[in-house]
Amino acid sequence: MDAFLISTGIVALAEVGDKTQLLAFILAAKFRKPLPIVLGILVATIANHAFAGALGSWITSVVSPEVLRWVLGLSFLGMAAWTLVPDEFDEEDAKLARYGVFGTTLIAFFLAEMGDKTQIATVALAAQYQAVVAVVAGTTLGMIIANVPAVLLGDRIAHRMPTRLVHGIAAVIFAILGIATLVGAGERFGI
Repeated sequence: MDAFLISTGIVALAEVGDKTQLLAFILAAKFRKPLPIVLGILVATIANHAFAGALGSWITSVVSPEVLRWVLGLSFLGMAAWTLVPDEFDEEDAKLARYGVFGTTLIAFFLAEMGDKTQIATVALAAQYQAVVAVVAGTTLGMIIANVPAVLLGDRIAHRMPTRLVHGIAAVIFAILGIATLVGAGERFGI
């Protein structure tokens, strides 16, 4: 349950102001059809994060626990720093309209998530918790929690979100996970 809840919380916080949330705002404004946009986000996220979770799980089978602890601890600390860097949105991500609303959203979100901080966090969390399904379900829910309001409420909430504060909270959580991992806190709890 910890893997699911932590994954959900971290990704929901890290996603605020992220380029995929900006993409959700743009797609909502462009198409004004929330259901196919939300479904596209869901399917793209499941596919992208399932791949990332499987990669995280595989890493645990080829890397020794001691090396993995250092890699994960440093990765979480790196994610803490990366979370504080504002994202920029590439307008090309939204120029796929010939595939329809669902197809455009699916392709744009899948590509925008490649190498994004939430995908890398999914890899690290899956390796940390060794619970791929719980992590992927959690990170997917986190994406939905952050992006569905962007699709449904659009510009009405975009300028009211305390993005810096939310990113700061996510960065602190990543930093705590990184430090705890480096000092071996998870070993005492069977993580």
